[in-house]
Amino acid sequence: MVATRPFSQVDVFSAKPYFGNALAVVLDGTGLSDAAMQRFALWTNLAETTFVLPPTPEAAAQGADYQLRIFTTAYEMPFAGHPTLGSCHAWLAHGGVPKDPTRIVQQCKVGLVSLKRDGTRLAFAAPALTRSAIAADVLPALLAALGLQAAQVLACQHLVNGPRYFGLLVDSAHTVLDLKPDFAAVKAVLAQGGCSGVGVAALDAASPSSGLILRSNREARAFGASARSGAAAHAASEEPSVEVRMFVSDAVVAEDPITGSFNASLAQWLIADGHAPAHYVAAQGSCIGREGRVYIEQDAAGQVWVGGDSVTCVQGTVRL
Repeated sequence: MVATRPFSQVDVFSAKPYFGNALAVVLDGTGLSDAAMQRFALWTNLAETTFVLPPTPEAAAQGADYQLRIFTTAYEMPFAGHPTLGSCHAWLAHGGVPKDPTRIVQQCKVGLVSLKRDGTRLAFAAPALTRSAIAADVLPALLAALGLQAAQVLACQHLVNGPRYFGLLVDSAHTVLDLKPDFAAVKAVLAQGGCSGVGVAALDAASPSSGLILRSNREARAFGASARSGAAAHAASEEPSVEVRMFVSDAVVAEDPITGSFNASLAQWLIADGHAPAHYVAAQGSCIGREGRVYIEQDAAGQVWVGGDSVTCVQGTVRL
């Protein structure tokens, strides 16, 4: 039966409308079949569309505030970052009240995901990461599809935190920004490797421990937060020091504007292996007219948090 349901379209990882990653959120998905959800997600033609549902009794007993189903135009995802932040933003704006005022708990296919608020900015706790070497028979084809030389790749990993990604750390932000991949070849390699995307990132840094990280954009201006104080240090800490691009196997989208789940797994990998500091800001979407900003922070307990701004662009109802 067709019902009128509350609906929002949210821009995520940007405080400036229409410069982040768009997300469609159906705020009441009760009674919808999987097929109906998938068809609506294909119709929206966005990277992801989500459906908010009551948590299962088991998840509610563990503190879950709501359940989230996440669909691309082609398939359901067990977890995704920008849908997590954007859906939580929409749920709160629609009057959602968390059980615990200090955190929000989302149930999704990967399990329970905690979120916290820092003013108006939300951050999610990066889910557990499994990582391994990229198969030797896959890597050459992956580099060829991206147009990369082996000498440009500093490190690489197969990253799994629900979604499955190939992650590449390359020699400079210029390398990331200048990539001109063969998208058909990229999708073929992703299918071969069982991954949903390949992310390429760069930190222009003399040393991860030096506190000096070059700003990863075309100006490449150096900053050192330890050398600043007060407002200047805060401003420096908000500057992007990592440049990220993500190429995906979605039926419609070839390059994802801003990818929270990949940035989560990327941060866990880079921080653990000493490539990145415990706090940094990543830029994504630069090559496709977006200005995404992802705020990474590892807390004292070792948990990596992935934060970003969200802004509601469309609000109303949808008949589903």
